[in-house]
Amino acid sequence: MRPTAGLTFGGRYELQSRIAIGGMGEVWQATDLVIGRTIAIKILKDEYMGDPGFLERFRAEARHAALVNHEGIANVFDYGEEDGSAFLVMELVPGEALSTVLERERVLPTDKVLDIVAQTSSALQAAHAAGLVHRDIKPGNLLITPDGRVKITDFGIARIADQVPLTATGQVMGTVQYLSPEQASGHPASPSTDIYSLGIVAYECLAGRRPFTGESQVAIAMAQINEQPPELPVTIAEPVRRFVMSMIAKNPVDRPASSAHVARAAQALRRGDLNAAAAAVPMILGGAGDAATTVMDQTRRMPAADDATTQLLSAAEADQLEDDVEGEGEKKKRSKWTWPLIGLVALLVIVLVGSLIAVFANQGNDAGGGTPSETTSSATPKPTKSPTPTPTPTPTVFPINLSDLQGRSFDELNTIFSAAPYNFSVSKNVGNPATTPEQVDTVYDVNPTGNVKTGSAITLTVYDEIAVINPPTEAPKLDKSALEDGSLVIPKDATSTSIKVDWLAVQNACPTGADFLGYTVAVSGGYFQNNSSGQFDANTTTGTITVDTVGTLSVSYSIRCSTGTSSGSPSSESVNVIKEQ
Repeated sequence: MRPTAGLTFGGRYELQSRIAIGGMGEVWQATDLVIGRTIAIKILKDEYMGDPGFLERFRAEARHAALVNHEGIANVFDYGEEDGSAFLVMELVPGEALSTVLERERVLPTDKVLDIVAQTSSALQAAHAAGLVHRDIKPGNLLITPDGRVKITDFGIARIADQVPLTATGQVMGTVQYLSPEQASGHPASPSTDIYSLGIVAYECLAGRRPFTGESQVAIAMAQINEQPPELPVTIAEPVRRFVMSMIAKNPVDRPASSAHVARAAQALRRGDLNAAAAAVPMILGGAGDAATTVMDQTRRMPAADDATTQLLSAAEADQLEDDVEGEGEKKKRSKWTWPLIGLVALLVIVLVGSLIAVFANQGNDAGGGTPSETTSSATPKPTKSPTPTPTPTPTVFPINLSDLQGRSFDELNTIFSAAPYNFSVSKNVGNPATTPEQVDTVYDVNPTGNVKTGSAITLTVYDEIAVINPPTEAPKLDKSALEDGSLVIPKDATSTSIKVDWLAVQNACPTGADFLGYTVAVSGGYFQNNSSGQFDANTTTGTITVDTVGTLSVSYSIRCSTGTSSGSPSSESVNVIKEQ
């Protein structure tokens, strides 16, 4: 049954408008006629209804999503099959997929990326606690609402950790650009698999590109197993770079211990609390964090010959590898085993499954091919001589995010940006006065930002020296009419008394560019009722002091500007406070 507007599924879900078309089916906005709720309904394509594997995977999505109740996971309300159609009723999430955001903006600010990582990890932790591994975390499956909330969707290829997967042994589930090394080499998925995929997403958001590319699905999968990810831009704070690299460590044991640890570290980095971040993910401090660039050990990288074709990538999973291959991707340094392994796989494919190469080369959607029933030791090919590596092309455009540069010294950024590969023409603009010594000569504004071409002119605006605020030169005046013989007397039948104080209004006391905020009046021996801070606005030059203690009363005041507070004025003439006998 082909979906059309006005058609009703399950006797209650009326289709309104189509939202998207995917590999397995269509997603429509619909209305629940029973309770009047607007929902999203995913409808399996008719051609897949006769395929038990696709139908079971569709049912699995309903079961898996229903296992977890978390604000960061899109709710599934209902599932049904009727008249040759299967449908899934889900929460309609306002907003857009992260993949759409990246197509438009290419690079996201560090704080936004850390927020996405923190929210996604919290939701993944709920799934992992229920024994569920998503296995296909990618930008297209992360929905961003207008208020910045993240919702994970598409649990269609997720699996329960202690259950048999829907696919045959050795088949790969997931999108190859975000595939973990253990998935690419045919090993079972685990919660750490989702952490790796989320790390690839974070890398792409920060760098504006994926870390691993290639001319075919196989090449990208091999890169996930063997190659080192390029360094993230140095404009990104080093703890953040180490954090992301720890998530994409080749060996799962080198990644953060759990998604909960990832969430805590991301939240701490957003607050600038490096100690808390390192407590959750120790690799943020360095050392073990470099494990992100180590190559998988030989037992992980070299599958046995009798299942080599299924352990790299199963042709039956070509439909899952939905993202376009970036053919123009960078050529990276390969492991010494890469070419022999490719040669082995190629020979097996040619002899046993000749059509498999064509399937991968064209990124077809047909499920086909097979695994060899037997292999012999005499089939081992001669090692292939590695060609001379192609030099990595130098980027011509660099993402410049203001939030990544604020608070860093001019000298540091000037050294980075003036050198290759940026080769920027850096100029310094001295702006607002600093309010603390630590702010002096640190950057608070950059022009331009966004994607900046190599060799461009760039201006870094820094804080100037702390501007001195001249203190008041005259002391405040206490109301002498309240005194008796020069003393302030607390009546014997009262617990306190009061006295008025005036201070001189000032003009042009604040440095150029700074706002005049008002006065701070300091009282020794008394206090201002309902104004414990003693702060007054710029238009107030008088106040009433409450005195409830025998002793000495004196007053001074200072000037408050947007850049700081002056030192105090001379103190008023001291007044003795006595209790009436």
